[in-house]
Amino acid sequence: MRAAFRAELDGAALIEYLPEVDDEDRVPVLGAADAVLTWFIGSELRDSEEFAALRSAGLIQLMSAGADRVPFERLPDTVAVASNAGAFAEPMAEHVVAMTLALAKHLPQNHAALARGVFDQRNPSRTIRGSVVGILGFGGIGQASARRFGALGARVHAINRSGVSDLPVDWIGTLDELDVLLGAADVLVISLPLTADTRRLIAGRELSLMKPDAILVNVARGAIIEEAALYEHLVNTPAFSAGIDAWWQEPRAHGSFATGHPFLELPNVLGSPHNSAITDSSLSDAARRAAENVARHLRGEAPLHIVDSSDYAV
Repeated sequence: MRAAFRAELDGAALIEYLPEVDDEDRVPVLGAADAVLTWFIGSELRDSEEFAALRSAGLIQLMSAGADRVPFERLPDTVAVASNAGAFAEPMAEHVVAMTLALAKHLPQNHAALARGVFDQRNPSRTIRGSVVGILGFGGIGQASARRFGALGARVHAINRSGVSDLPVDWIGTLDELDVLLGAADVLVISLPLTADTRRLIAGRELSLMKPDAILVNVARGAIIEEAALYEHLVNTPAFSAGIDAWWQEPRAHGSFATGHPFLELPNVLGSPHNSAITDSSLSDAARRAAENVARHLRGEAPLHIVDSSDYAV
């Protein structure tokens, strides 16, 4: 990642790496910064004095596409926060398709049956061609997923804030039309940010609107779905299946991984450790995109993907 930072910022800025700065110099370094590039600023600064030192920084640039862990209430009002929106879209879209195909083709169930000595060819798998893939959150990840599903012959229905899209789709609406999307989807991809409005957006009522054999894939944040409701739906509707990449309790945010319900014991669940964005090149690619946005700011241009902190007010 440092090579990516240097490639974009050498000659435009003096780069300081805060973990390498002596304790007594951290506040002065932060106070002199014109921009700060960070993964999760809340866990990387130590105290209120360090947060206050950011008042001279014009931009906090996140490496992460999500901003739900930013402690906006601790940041000076003068500082803008930019997400790294779209930085991980391509590898995450591949992960979405991989999970969907694995569940549609019953790969986890068939593998488990073979391990038990059961060779059952009578249970047909499902095809993506002709199905409706509903994409809840039609930003970079959603659109990259749509292109791949479209190539497989699926019809794409999508929801975003505006209800319009430059990328051709078969149907698009806003969150006010969520019930329409849920009822139509053979596959539901959750790829929207976790905000005050999307927390627990998918609960028991919403799951009940979905087809009994639908596939749900969540690569966004666990808290968008009500955990107990999803578990109960998977147990009570065994033809329904879920690919879960984003969990409710994860080590980076909570110190450990745990589930409130035994999802991984269910045959209709396929899990991954929130690594849909991580490939051999994705981190360096994301670092380059984030550094490019910092360079825009340093040149006096408007940085991209500025976050509205009011979206995250609880």
